Amino acid sequence: MKKTLVLSLALGLSTLAFAQNNKTITVNNSSASARTELISIPYTTFEKHFELKNSVFTIVDKDKKELAYQLEKLGKPTAQNILIQITVAPKSSTTFGVNGNKPTAIASKTYARYVPERKDDFAWENDIAAFRAYGKALEGSSEDAQGFDFWAKRSNDLVVDEWYKTGDYHADHGKGLDYYSVGQTLGVGDATPFIDEQVVYHKHYRQYEVLDNGPLRSTFKLIYEPENVKGQQLQVEKTISLDAGSQLNKISYSIKNATSASTPIVVGIAKRKEEKPQILNDVKNGILAYWEPAEGDKITGTAVILPKVKYIFKDSPKQFLLATTVKNDKPLVYFAGAAFNKAGKIGSFEQWQSYVKIFKNNLDQPLTIKYSK
Repeated sequence: MKKTLVLSLALGLSTLAFAQNNKTITVNNSSASARTELISIPYTTFEKHFELKNSVFTIVDKDKKELAYQLEKLGKPTAQNILIQITVAPKSSTTFGVNGNKPTAIASKTYARYVPERKDDFAWENDIAAFRAYGKALEGSSEDAQGFDFWAKRSNDLVVDEWYKTGDYHADHGKGLDYYSVGQTLGVGDATPFIDEQVVYHKHYRQYEVLDNGPLRSTFKLIYEPENVKGQQLQVEKTISLDAGSQLNKISYSIKNATSASTPIVVGIAKRKEEKPQILNDVKNGILAYWEPAEGDKITGTAVILPKVKYIFKDSPKQFLLATTVKNDKPLVYFAGAAFNKAGKIGSFEQWQSYVKIFKNNLDQPLTIKYSK
């Protein structure tokens, strides 16, 4: 009995020994899926809980394995949140603490920037996908397009700077290519006003703000100038964030209407010419996933998730549309992105559907956080 008690105490002490001040945080996964994602904790809460004396610290789990983290500033001068990359098995939990060691530097897995050398593009990426939005300089040109573009990466390297530097990104030299066609559509999950049951494309963005730029999450804002759209004075802002390892962006679409308290809008994805498109159209769960027809050996999957939003699905010749309304004081928050079959992660429509469904289930069952006392 005494031996059992001593052993139990020893195990308990060894579990706490890795943590400064014996304080820990436990993250619980109630879902049936293994989870690797970023958790966000208000930095003041984190700082107070661990009684941090300075900004130098390492986060370690009970096996003393270091966890990657990012101080998220959201455009402010000081940290607003701490983002911690967590891996948790299904129906399980993981516990971590901090020590005063200097953290190991980690390579950036996300990146976003304004690209003045390519007609005001704004491009962003993580370790598995890349996207871009079109700017003022492209407006009215022969190359003009509307929605979000997707670059079909098949490398974990960050490629935006490299591809823009060479300008040769329409051919695959081993890291992927840009072959996705946006044209006069919303591309990969962009949004726009839907006035009198018509898609109305406003002008391209005029200003941008990079709020955070890696290493684990990049967040930026695209600001559009006030514009009269069919008699309604509208001002649009889009805040977009992309996490390491995610196929989908989180998008906050804000529209202020000086004429009305709310505005009809659509979120859409480009549609290709084919008789029987491969789509998952699950209005109940807010999921639209599309597996495009092959172009040679290349296939793109695109998707939109509108969690807890009432909308109407509309099938038009050039794009699939999800129609809803946005109030002036309540931005629409949704998720949109894409996958490339040659990237080695998602190679079939079944796998793409599974990824999107699991993503939505994870949104519905967020990881929970418990602080030790």
